[in-house]
Amino acid sequence: MAKIDAYDIILRPVISEKSTMASEANQVIFDVRKEASKPDIKQAVEQLFSVKVKAVNTLVRKGKRKIFRGIRGRQTDVKKAIVTLEDGLSLIHI
Repeated sequence: MAKIDAYDIILRPVISEKSTMASEANQVIFDVRKEASKPDIKQAVEQLFSVKVKAVNTLVRKGKRKIFRGIRGRQTDVKKAIVTLEDGLSLIHI
């Protein structure tokens, strides 16, 4: 996998109260491409951040229907990856 592909897989880190609590358990949460598989995500994180990944769990948050100024719309689906790092490692430098 080329370095540009790793940047295409990992879209952004998720910064929330829940992700901060997960960081105490050596977990980091990222938004990823919908087409990305668990091995692709693992390889991208190891390549970009120079850490060892223990496990990758994924979930797809379905988009909601919203009405804004009388116009109906739908938010897009978002795939998230919960990456568990090996003991003793962290991504504090993000």
